[in-house]
Amino acid sequence: MPTPTITMRKLKEILRLKYGAGLSHRQIARSLVISPSVVSRYANRAAQLGLVQWPLPPHWDDATLKRAFLNTRVQLRKHTLPDWAEVHKALAAKTVTLQLLWEEYAQRHPGGHYSDNHYCRLYKAWAKTTAPSRRQQHKAGEKLFIDYCGPTLSVINPDTGEAREAQVFVATLGASSYTYAEATWSQRLEDWVMSHVRCFQYLDGTPALVVPDNLKSSTTRACRYDPDINPTYQQMLAHYQVAVMPARPVKPKDKAKVESAVQVVERWIMGKLRHETFFSLASLNQRIAELLAGLNQKPMQKLNPLPRQPYLYTQVKKVRVHPDYHVDVEKHYYSVPYQLQRTVLEAHVSREQVTLYHHGTVVAVHPRRHQGGYSTQEKHMPPAHQHHAQWTPKRLLEWATLAGEHVSAYVTYILATRQHPGQGYRYVLGMMGLHKSYGYERLNNACHRALAIGIYRLKGLKSILEKGLDKQPVPARQTADPLADLEHTNVRGSHYYH
Repeated sequence: MPTPTITMRKLKEILRLKYGAGLSHRQIARSLVISPSVVSRYANRAAQLGLVQWPLPPHWDDATLKRAFLNTRVQLRKHTLPDWAEVHKALAAKTVTLQLLWEEYAQRHPGGHYSDNHYCRLYKAWAKTTAPSRRQQHKAGEKLFIDYCGPTLSVINPDTGEAREAQVFVATLGASSYTYAEATWSQRLEDWVMSHVRCFQYLDGTPALVVPDNLKSSTTRACRYDPDINPTYQQMLAHYQVAVMPARPVKPKDKAKVESAVQVVERWIMGKLRHETFFSLASLNQRIAELLAGLNQKPMQKLNPLPRQPYLYTQVKKVRVHPDYHVDVEKHYYSVPYQLQRTVLEAHVSREQVTLYHHGTVVAVHPRRHQGGYSTQEKHMPPAHQHHAQWTPKRLLEWATLAGEHVSAYVTYILATRQHPGQGYRYVLGMMGLHKSYGYERLNNACHRALAIGIYRLKGLKSILEKGLDKQPVPARQTADPLADLEHTNVRGSHYYH
């Protein structure tokens, strides 16, 4: 049957979690909220293509992955089933794992056997109907369970006396119950993501998996069958090489560890703070940190090390390229290669930088601007625009000086009075076209007359030349300098262009 279609982001997550994080197919399926069989099909296809490492080779961009993975077929075969009762009995030993038992099973059936992922699924399906329930076992450093407390803590505004409620974020490690807690103003995406970052810093390491309690901030599409993990949240986890496995809504065992930690935080931290008054979020978190020290005594040795580069909060969003080959990111416009106009790109927006991706490939990087305006790179322009861009204000004024005294005065006035610099550039480029038709001397005389009678439209300047008025005596001007009459604060002086 055709391989089910998934996004290239999700496909790359499958490969990252399999080869970068070393997760099983079932763990990957739970992390990405997709079927284990889908993970197996794409993993099998990746093996056929020789894609068995992470990160992927540079030439495997989104477009190449899409061509290689979509509409492929996978052969399904039936193999000999193990004796599940014997498997279950063997698992009672501390040193025996399903992975070890699968390896032994594969060695016994070299001619044909189930994959390790399928083997584990078949055993768990058997155990669910036959074997008694077992206490959950957590490996050291494997899982970090995350939730928010139900009650909130009050912070008083010292100026108004009004109370504002702060949410309490809680994270606990599965094996040790080592706990982190902090107060934030909300459960919205940025607070949610940055609480994770501060938690990893507090732990001085990262787990293999985070298990959030299905918070809205962690997903973008509320579908019970295939919810998508929020790309901003996923981007942060990828930075730390951590996988996400949301707790299942109707599986209380998934949430038992964090619910216990939440209860401890509510009783032993929030309970002790109930008679204290706080006037800032920082002072509240300082007291929470002091009380946390009493809960956590042992350093963690099984966590993965933190990455060398600290995480910067990065919002991931879709943007459409306008016909002028710019994208709108919070009212500032950033250029991309002009060939991408009218396409949809993915923008990664941090405090310092905007990075734009097309099918997983970086196509533009800009410093982040927090005010309206344009950031345009010359290499993104079509050839005609690049030619115009080479005419900087300084070069335009140098040309005007060469053309004559009156051309220089006229160009200075035009550049200083146009609302946007681009308007002035186009005007002066139009004057260059007139010079090609009429020469420097006539253009200089036409500018002299235009300044004298107050004509500042290119059409008017052209009319003077067409009618030969530049050859007639120039009437006396009322002011020696046309800029002297301008006092508007938005008008640029000639110094603006030097």
